[in-house]
Amino acid sequence: KSSVQTIGEEQIQNPYTELLVLKGHQDIVRFLVQIDDCRFASAGDDGIIFLWNAQTGEKLFELHGHTHKITAIAPFSSSDASEEKKHLILTASADRTVIVWDCTSGRQVQKVSCFHSTVKCLTVLQRLDVWLSGGSDLCVWNRKLDLLCKTSHLTDAGISALVELPKNCVAATVGKELVIFRLIASDDGSEGWNVLEVKRLVDHQDNILSLVSVNDLTFVTGSHVGELIVWDALDWTKQACECNFWDSSVPPDVQPEIKLSQSPNETSVQHLTSDEECVFAAVGKGIYVYNLQMKRVIACQRTAHDSSVLHIEKLPNRQLISCSEDGSVRIWELREKQQLPAEPVPTGFFNMWGFGRASKQANQAAKKMQDNTPMYFLELVGDLIGHSSAVQMFLYFGELGLATCSADHLIILWKDGERESRLRSLTLFQKLAQNGDFQLKF
Repeated sequence: KSSVQTIGEEQIQNPYTELLVLKGHQDIVRFLVQIDDCRFASAGDDGIIFLWNAQTGEKLFELHGHTHKITAIAPFSSSDASEEKKHLILTASADRTVIVWDCTSGRQVQKVSCFHSTVKCLTVLQRLDVWLSGGSDLCVWNRKLDLLCKTSHLTDAGISALVELPKNCVAATVGKELVIFRLIASDDGSEGWNVLEVKRLVDHQDNILSLVSVNDLTFVTGSHVGELIVWDALDWTKQACECNFWDSSVPPDVQPEIKLSQSPNETSVQHLTSDEECVFAAVGKGIYVYNLQMKRVIACQRTAHDSSVLHIEKLPNRQLISCSEDGSVRIWELREKQQLPAEPVPTGFFNMWGFGRASKQANQAAKKMQDNTPMYFLELVGDLIGHSSAVQMFLYFGELGLATCSADHLIILWKDGERESRLRSLTLFQKLAQNGDFQLKF
């Protein structure tokens, strides 16, 4: 029997009781990117990009230009004070091209076709007004799509992810390695840049799958075998490492099934997100909350879904959303446990979590931990059932709801049913008032 939590039809804390199904894609939809407060773009394996209205679900544009699947997408807003702000998006494809699109007109602005291999990631450095493409090389481009500089060929594996760091630096994942590059302005006064490799970090034992910037001081990486490393963003030293955090010492709500070994798929760190206090990790089928100050896991749900968790996001209201290969989207709430009076901890607890033989000191340490450390748990408060295949990722639009994309070729807009009902009623009353139909007829 599956150990995954279930929730009944009565989902009081789940506002998403209404959904709009957006059709158009002919293959797996892998990417969603927000353009502004009410528009977003979708892209995937059919090579087409769609622009949508998040409020109404209206399809705004269908962008054709790539001949193979989309491999990366990034918003790129203009910052030129002399002109009205333009919303652009960059898309990279397995056809070895990158295209810049104008989101207002739906037109192709420019296309770059000089790549020797597929571009796997795109990052915009808004402050420097340049963007980077990562593949077998790291390339730096300006807004006009002039190639400013690039690195020499790295490895066959190539760059799979990029994140911006302070002091004009970026961190790039290349297989097991984390490579730090610095952008240096040209001496000749032109707007040219040089890119310089300054450090290689080889602390991971397996391929790095996830990378997230927490703030100007910290960034975090996660690997295929479940390593989580917290890095200093200024000097690139290792601040903390969690290699067994799927076996957290936080007492679970239920007795876990004890396994002597776990396959890498069960411990693979598929996605990371963060706020100032915590990193939220999608690890195998579970989700974990790692507190950066305490340097430990403070809450976890080992089997949050029936299959691997592909994407996780923190909402403003102490809630998390996760989606999975099993086609489900779930809402969790991080809650503090009610502290019970400290009691001697049974010896079996420490044996179970690999602390060796329990002793008097161990009991005292556990007692102290219980006294001083707030304990948290993740409670399932919503289950969004609508997709028939793996849900790749989602976007949160606040009051406008939630957009999810899936291998079933669909995008679903999940709406707050009560809010939508109120809006419809308000619209109806306004129409009646305009038509003068509010007079009572006897």
